[in-house]
Amino acid sequence: MTRVPYEIRVGELLKEKQKKLVLAESCTGGLVGNLITNIAGSSDYYLGSVTAYAYEAKEALLGVRHETLLQYGAVSRQTVLEMAAGARRSLAGGIPLDSIIGVSISGIAGPGGGLPDKPVGTVWFGMSTADGDWAWRCMFKGNRVQNKRSAARTALKLVIAYLAGSLPPETRSQRH
Repeated sequence: MTRVPYEIRVGELLKEKQKKLVLAESCTGGLVGNLITNIAGSSDYYLGSVTAYAYEAKEALLGVRHETLLQYGAVSRQTVLEMAAGARRSLAGGIPLDSIIGVSISGIAGPGGGLPDKPVGTVWFGMSTADGDWAWRCMFKGNRVQNKRSAARTALKLVIAYLAGSLPPETRSQRH
């Protein structure tokens, strides 16, 4: 049996559930948006994304609070939750927020940039919907490109899980 690519399944489910998707990407650099837009007809359910790599872009484009970035850093539960909610607000374009799913990704793809409490491969994912906000931390073990690809796939899998009513348990805290 052939597996349906995640980006195709996301589109099928978004259309079925009459939902729209927006993204706030950092370490993936727009890779998730690229995968989504590789599918013909994705404009029916994909509104767009913000690739906000620097603190300044996260603040200006997504409304992430400066205090959040200073206290927790860009790679944190708190930041991805603000990014996901900010993407929903920023990219709604008059579409009711209740129908929009916001997903955010921020991490350390490598090879440098890791810290003792946030090693290379640490990636946080956020989701903001009408039903609530969630965040998850994953640890990837590849090189920079592999970590970005793994993060992009994970973001798509989280959207599928949400739309299927089977979100994984949220990561509540992180090591300090």
